Amino acid sequence: MISFSNFLVLLVSLSLFIIFLFKWVFKPASTAGKRLPPSPPNLPVIGNLHQLGLYPHRALQALSKRYGPLIMLHLGSVPAVVVSSADTAREIMKTQDLIFSNRPKVSIADKIVYGSKDIAFAPYGEHWRQVRSICVLHLLSNKRVQSFRYIREEETDLLIQKIRQSSSSSTSVTNLSDLLVSLTNDTICRVAMGRKYSDGEAEGSTKFELMLKEIMELSATFNAGDFIPWLKWMNKVNGLDARVDKVAKSFDEFLSGVVEDHRNRKQGKTDRDDSSNDKDLVDLLLEIQRENKSSFALDDEAIKGVIFDMFGAGTDTTYTSLEWTVAEVLKHPEIMKKLQNEVRQVVGSKIEVEEEDLEKMPYLKAVMKESLRLHPPIPMLVPRESTQDSKVMGYHIAAGTQVIINAWAIARDPMQWENPEEFNPERFFKNSVVDFKGFNFEYIPFGAGRRGCPGITFAMAVNEFALAKLVRNFDFALPIGVKEWDMTEAVGSTSLHPLVPKIETSLPYLYHGARILCHDEGCPYWVIVHTSLGGASQNGEIVGYLQRGSDG
Repeated sequence: MISFSNFLVLLVSLSLFIIFLFKWVFKPASTAGKRLPPSPPNLPVIGNLHQLGLYPHRALQALSKRYGPLIMLHLGSVPAVVVSSADTAREIMKTQDLIFSNRPKVSIADKIVYGSKDIAFAPYGEHWRQVRSICVLHLLSNKRVQSFRYIREEETDLLIQKIRQSSSSSTSVTNLSDLLVSLTNDTICRVAMGRKYSDGEAEGSTKFELMLKEIMELSATFNAGDFIPWLKWMNKVNGLDARVDKVAKSFDEFLSGVVEDHRNRKQGKTDRDDSSNDKDLVDLLLEIQRENKSSFALDDEAIKGVIFDMFGAGTDTTYTSLEWTVAEVLKHPEIMKKLQNEVRQVVGSKIEVEEEDLEKMPYLKAVMKESLRLHPPIPMLVPRESTQDSKVMGYHIAAGTQVIINAWAIARDPMQWENPEEFNPERFFKNSVVDFKGFNFEYIPFGAGRRGCPGITFAMAVNEFALAKLVRNFDFALPIGVKEWDMTEAVGSTSLHPLVPKIETSLPYLYHGARILCHDEGCPYWVIVHTSLGGASQNGEIVGYLQRGSDG
């Protein structure tokens, strides 16, 4: 007599066998006789999923070295091609950009972002074109990014203050990763919503931080149902569906509250009170909605989707880029010294770095470029999907094929880069025309073409300014007992393990970023007071003392 459990096992096994026959023996007619890209051997049901490993960008680079710059994979039942060369990327992102501008459906994002009504995950079409146009013209233009300069200045000043407080001891180390997360979170919160939610005493702050953390974790979670549809039931068993539904509901309630608060605030203002310089992104989106400034109906879900992208796509990628840059210059003391010398010479005797100074810092910009080359914030970009049959590099690509562009591997291609594994900012002086704006396909940390990141200007404004302030004000070193910095990636993330260097306030900072309050000849000390936060008042923070007669 066969037990029910044994019968169930037999039934599942038979189902898998039938699926195997259908999927792997009877090939689809659309690809029969076609010249397909080379493909590594795959397994029944899961295809090549097992070959992705813990670090998919590295695993796919290894496969490309063996099979070529354009390879075919089967991710469960999903056909996908992997692009690992600049020439192939140009074909996808420029020559045939229109065909490859769609997005595959990602079920987790689809639930959280209102059926993918944002920019990052929306399918290619009229809605996506209109929302992206609003972002490019009204929210993330150079003029608009410049209008938020005061927020960047205030938040980076606060970062410097926090670092000084946490590194006051000669033996203390600072969790710089946490502070960089706070910098980007707080900056984006103020730009997008007019206030920040990281203050533990602020209403809703803890809930907001927990929601963001949960969303980031879910975005890195493997969802078998996206690749093997008949396994979607597992998401109910393992609790993934419940987690997604819960955070989607919570974040929607949060964003709905933000939108309503802004509407109510607008009703209490006169036109005279409503200065464009005081508007955050929610204000601007509501103004576009109210005045019908776009050629389509911008509903609340689209507004909330755009704001979601600011956090989902902006926070993690911005702080990760800055974190990797600091880690690389920590690992290379000679580069750190050269960078500090440039920044400190440009700033001179001024109290602090100003954004105008950045244009006089070519080495700093080269350091940022080199860091983005080795550590693109999204190593494989956001996957694309073909909308029709096409031919790429002589190979047939069927409609509905996912396209994975391994920007990480392309930026380490020895055919394009000399000594590609070496961190060498000087390479961008030799080839100064190479930039990250999507025109040089050997270097695409922010993507390219129609689906290129619209927030490049915003991200770089935050990162370059913060980096300049950090190396201007502090000297960095490895913690006591640590001989070499750990540069390995955290599993399931593009970020480092926590960055906790030993940080000391530098003497150049004490001299130049200070005011001497003790002028009496009988006073034995110079009193060094930091003034970038205290302004012209006498209430700046005392950061040190120098004995008279010392060089200063």
